[in-house]
Amino acid sequence: MDAVDNSEPQITDDVSAFKLAFRRLAAGVSVITALGPDGRPAGFTATSLASLAADPPMATFNMARKASAWPAIEQTDHVIVHLLGIRNRAAAEQLSLDASQRFEGEHWAPGPLGLPLLRDVPAWMLCRIIGRYPVEQSAAIVVRIEDGALGEPDVPLLYHERQYWKPGDRV
Repeated sequence: MDAVDNSEPQITDDVSAFKLAFRRLAAGVSVITALGPDGRPAGFTATSLASLAADPPMATFNMARKASAWPAIEQTDHVIVHLLGIRNRAAAEQLSLDASQRFEGEHWAPGPLGLPLLRDVPAWMLCRIIGRYPVEQSAAIVVRIEDGALGEPDVPLLYHERQYWKPGDRV
């Protein structure tokens, strides 16, 4: 008889089922930046970015309303959505740190409307928030793309099993 592999985390309730299952869903990585109510840069990594429509150009992302960046997203009209490539892995890791450390360093500069703009990303979009839809302790945010630019192409950056990867990396 085969031995049971006890090294895998076990599902014990609805929250662990959610967390363990979604860790196995590979997702593209983006960063959303804004200015907080105090004028300081705010931002976070997101794996929930999705296109909503091409005409007019709209996208959505989700976030927890207890997240440190929520006050900025809740109280601003504009954000910058950055699409990351593998060369932006360090920036993704930086933007996943404690909020007080996310904008330390040279990985960003003020961009359109004074919003934090990450350097050397494959693409970025200036977006106007057109809807915030609270759901339990989270929110779905709908944005309309107003401007943007393409940077140099790059291999996609993926988030899977709580780590950043490039396509073809082995788990």
